Amino acid sequence: MTKGTKLFKTCSVAGFTVLAVLFMSALAVAGPNRPLEVPEGYVITPFGYFHPSCALRVAEGETLLADGRVEHADGSVDASVPVCNYPHYTATGLLVTADTKGVSGADPTVNGWLEAIWATTATSYGKISATWTVPPPPNTNDGQTLFFFPGFEDYNDVISIVQPVLQFGPSAAGGGSYWAVASWNCCMNGIAWNSPVLNVNTGDTILGTITSTCKAGLESCAKWNVISEDNTTGKQTTLAKTPSEGQVWNWAFGAVAEVYGVDQCGDYPANADVVFTVRLYDQNRKLIANPPWEPAYAGSGTTPWCNYGLYVTAKKETLVY
Repeated sequence: MTKGTKLFKTCSVAGFTVLAVLFMSALAVAGPNRPLEVPEGYVITPFGYFHPSCALRVAEGETLLADGRVEHADGSVDASVPVCNYPHYTATGLLVTADTKGVSGADPTVNGWLEAIWATTATSYGKISATWTVPPPPNTNDGQTLFFFPGFEDYNDVISIVQPVLQFGPSAAGGGSYWAVASWNCCMNGIAWNSPVLNVNTGDTILGTITSTCKAGLESCAKWNVISEDNTTGKQTTLAKTPSEGQVWNWAFGAVAEVYGVDQCGDYPANADVVFTVRLYDQNRKLIANPPWEPAYAGSGTTPWCNYGLYVTAKKETLVY
């Protein structure tokens, strides 16, 4: 498996039911354009298709603990650890069983990670900060879901990914035929965790950050802050002190486009691209002047073909569609 294909990944799966989350997820179930292998009632996440009971929310003021329980704003802690009893599916419909973790190689596809720009380090990263502008909505609506985000993973031990995400369309976090942001951490105990979804508007400036809570210089920090902020309105949605499961964030994604259910080029935003301005910091919290960014392009057989492309500089990463 090459570095260029390793990033098209799956997460481990293991079930827990929270009625409020099931209700929210039921509003955003994957429609008829999902792969045939995916059962009815499953929801879309930035990690593939999950059973609604395996996509849970961390409310503002709550903290996801290292063992998978949630500490609430009043200091109380859940008595039991949520575990997922259902398999999940990759964006292309491949079954992911309960004992699977890590990565499956795949070419970029119109269902899944379409385009990505990434970098690795021999130590770890301490922070990533990305700003981008909310694009116009698509001209056509085929029930598609579009995700745009930066993120962190462990290149040598892929278990989880943390990311602040802009979305159009439904997902397990909520949403619909409008733009919104949420912060994600997948997949402790097979659960895709998300912060509350925050509606945003075309033209708003989004600031997505992932920051270590530990002192500078520590290679493996146990807790991270993942923040999706609308700089235009000043509102944000956060996963505070979210766990890294012992992983080292040595794999940075400066910009990713991930899509589900795109049937025609009009299903993409009604402009040409999304431009991320990215700042990547080493484990000592020092800005990396020229990160070793590498592009992962959409495959030549991607259908529909919509003029996909990537432009990469030290600080500006452009996803073209």
